[in-house]
Amino acid sequence: MKKFYRVLAYALPYWVSALLNFISNLLTIVFSLFSFALLIPFLNLLFDVNKLVTVKPVLHMNTHSILDFLSYYISQIIIHHGKIQALVFICAIILISFLLRNLGRFFAMFFMASVRTGAIQGIRDEIYSKLLVLPLSFYSKNKKGDLISRITTDVQEVEFSIMNYLEMFFRDPLTIVAYLAFMISMSFRLTLFVLLVLPITGLIIGWIGKSLKKQSKDVQNRFAILLSMIEETISGLRIIKGFNAIPYFDDKFKADNHEYRRRLNNVYRRRDSSSPLSEFLSSMVIVIVLWFGGQMVLAKTPEIKAADFITYIVVFSQIIPPAKSITQSYYSIQKGIASAERIFEVLDAKEVIEEKPDALDVKEFNNEILFDHVNFKYESDWVLKDINLAVPKGKIIAIVGESGGGKSTLVDLLPRFYDVSEGQILLDGKDIRDYKIDDLRGLMGIVSQESVLFNDSVFNNIAFGLTDVSEEAVMEAAKIANAHDFIQNMEEGYQTNIGDRGVKLSGGQRQRISIARAVLANPDILILDEATSSLDTESERLVQDALSKIMTNRTTLVIAHRLSTIQHADEIVVVQKGKIIERGTHDELMTKKGFYKKLQQMQSFA
Repeated sequence: MKKFYRVLAYALPYWVSALLNFISNLLTIVFSLFSFALLIPFLNLLFDVNKLVTVKPVLHMNTHSILDFLSYYISQIIIHHGKIQALVFICAIILISFLLRNLGRFFAMFFMASVRTGAIQGIRDEIYSKLLVLPLSFYSKNKKGDLISRITTDVQEVEFSIMNYLEMFFRDPLTIVAYLAFMISMSFRLTLFVLLVLPITGLIIGWIGKSLKKQSKDVQNRFAILLSMIEETISGLRIIKGFNAIPYFDDKFKADNHEYRRRLNNVYRRRDSSSPLSEFLSSMVIVIVLWFGGQMVLAKTPEIKAADFITYIVVFSQIIPPAKSITQSYYSIQKGIASAERIFEVLDAKEVIEEKPDALDVKEFNNEILFDHVNFKYESDWVLKDINLAVPKGKIIAIVGESGGGKSTLVDLLPRFYDVSEGQILLDGKDIRDYKIDDLRGLMGIVSQESVLFNDSVFNNIAFGLTDVSEEAVMEAAKIANAHDFIQNMEEGYQTNIGDRGVKLSGGQRQRISIARAVLANPDILILDEATSSLDTESERLVQDALSKIMTNRTTLVIAHRLSTIQHADEIVVVQKGKIIERGTHDELMTKKGFYKKLQQMQSFA
């Protein structure tokens, strides 16, 4: 139940609404019991059982005293106005009681809505915030579809299965206790008998639900697999069609969907069995109580009056619905806890990239970046080995080498997408782990091979992450990036929506918008990760021209696939299998006739 209490913690900020819900439910119970209590004088009046009460009794706060006081008041109405008027009075009071009871029920639901939706908002906000700060290594181990499932369907399941039944879980036990107290005041012996019979039904129903939580978690995992497959299908539809893999994916999805349906059926059948079973067991308990209580009424010396027993049975019958709903709540909450566990697996994921409590501010880069004996591994194998590299301010450093050699990993360490396993990276003489993460990343602009754009306007994609940016500044950045002309020719200019991931643009246009974004940010340090490798010749020329403009007088780290683009770099670093094997200018490396020259010759031949 720890997960259940942890979910409840998200409702704590809304304790005022929860308190008002409790008070409203309490009033609902009070007015319900009062309306049932009126049945006794009604039945006695109808069957002419009681003698008229002429002496006013002393009112005490217990059931018998209240009933005696009602009998006296009704007797006074009969004496002065007749039985018909007394009947009208009782019916009017019962109607008012039911009205007040339902008003209490409405306000209970009204206040509970704030608690339920507020708690779910808190969970969704926290998991989204967590997804933003988790390291990239977390996403390399988890499928996107599974993570989307956790923040959508799992959160929704918690809302439906826990929050929807949260009120019942606290209201219905209170109702049962209040009704039992009323029943005890009417007949202690009969209520004791009821208390001996009821737990048996609870044990039987509880036995059914033992495995529900495990099965529900399994179902949610299966659904996450489906969602992952849908996400991969949409992303890779061009390849699926191109390789005639439609039948394969269709059959695979249908097989996974069938397995999901089979397991979901098991969960539904187990959960739904609680309702008819509890209905039958409840009916059996009522029959037993009727038999036992009937003997008490028909005894030579009746232990309970007939009108009291009828009222007792009516009140007891009202215990059955909350008892059933508690059972239903238990099943539903177990199902919701399975989803909560999946949510908390994300919330409890370790933030490998952590900021020190006393982290330093850094607003500008002044001297040098130094990779000092840096080693790095993702899990077991070393990806970078003893990297020593100085990057002076204002210089262009190019990093080249074979695919998989560790080039991208090397530059990913600088903005702390990952942290070094051994050694340190110094920025102006201080370890970058000593700086505030936001400040450190604020010094850098990144243009990667894959242009990451968002389903928004051109303007908002260029001004991404910045506030109060003028249109003139955005246009100036676009001009530097050679993007202004094609943007102006779009239907709505800078306000044109570019679609999901910039699908409405060509590869070169997407890349130039990415460059404009970096220009507008005006970073001290520019990181270019194979920014032109996937472009055609014309697009590459325009993008390379834009890059040349923004690299001027700016510290730049360039990962290059096409070596022709980095021949004018201040230093070229050759990385192979995680090690720096050569370094120097283009001319120096060509003179050495080493691995760099070999790469040049291979590209020239190609």
